[in-house]
Amino acid sequence: MSQKKSFWADKRVLVTGGSGFLGSRVVAMIREKGPAEIFIPRKATCNLVEQSSVERLYKETRPDLVIHLAAHVGGIGANRMNAGSFFYDNLMMGAQLLEYARRAEVGKFVAIGTICAYPKFTPVPFKEEDLWIGYPEETNAPYGLAKKMMLVQSQAYRQQYGYNSIFLLPVNLYGPGDNFDPESSHVIPAVIRKCVEAVRNGDSKITLWGTGSATREFLHVDDAANGIVLAAEHYDSSEPVNLGAGMEISIRDLTVRIAEMSGFHGELIWDSTKPDGQPRRSLDTTKAEKLFGFRARVPFDGGLRQTIEWFRQHSK
Repeated sequence: MSQKKSFWADKRVLVTGGSGFLGSRVVAMIREKGPAEIFIPRKATCNLVEQSSVERLYKETRPDLVIHLAAHVGGIGANRMNAGSFFYDNLMMGAQLLEYARRAEVGKFVAIGTICAYPKFTPVPFKEEDLWIGYPEETNAPYGLAKKMMLVQSQAYRQQYGYNSIFLLPVNLYGPGDNFDPESSHVIPAVIRKCVEAVRNGDSKITLWGTGSATREFLHVDDAANGIVLAAEHYDSSEPVNLGAGMEISIRDLTVRIAEMSGFHGELIWDSTKPDGQPRRSLDTTKAEKLFGFRARVPFDGGLRQTIEWFRQHSK
């Protein structure tokens, strides 16, 4: 009996953001599956905010599948400073990439949304059907809503055109290779950097944003990449699906854990003049497992140690 042909065999795959933190993992996983070709547009030569660049990209690559990972994104501080550009850039990238994928008759479009799309006070754990019960947390609402429009577009295009696109909602990611820039990083790399540098410099205290009372859920970047690849292979509906680890930890407890793993034993000072962001974040992940067999595998403590060690090695 002949072996079933791989989903990826003969596929021409376009991955926006394919050289980034998450994208590089997705590309590596797909490459192992033997596609015909993988295309990774570079910002220097292909500005996805511009319509002409998107049209040219599709004409030159002729993809069978698009995975849209590119985003203009950052932590709470970056979201507050760049609210307008984050909204416009992410809205235009998503809307144009999906529209011109439809026009070019690309077989499938995988849209990657954000946990920031959920309302500020969503019941925990977050269920996909609660996406529209309120307005997102103010500091990241422009970014969250811009990405959320891809869900509306996906469902509208399936209704009118029968177009096959899917929308995934990954929770906060972390792992080796994360963005450790103090101006734009998210909480795990930001805290790791503070702790590791404090140990190196012999500092007796570090200052953290907010009160530490907010909670978050974190998904290792390798798990996220696996979830996206599984959904691309097995999921064909425009109903949104969460990608998460099904855990919840306060920022205070997270910081204590990172400090211990980093060897920092000094004082943790919380600057309550800075925002906490959304009060709680934790996902219901049952749909992802039911619909395309995804479950997070990387243990959180092991992933944190791996990320701390990566930063130590790459920041000397």
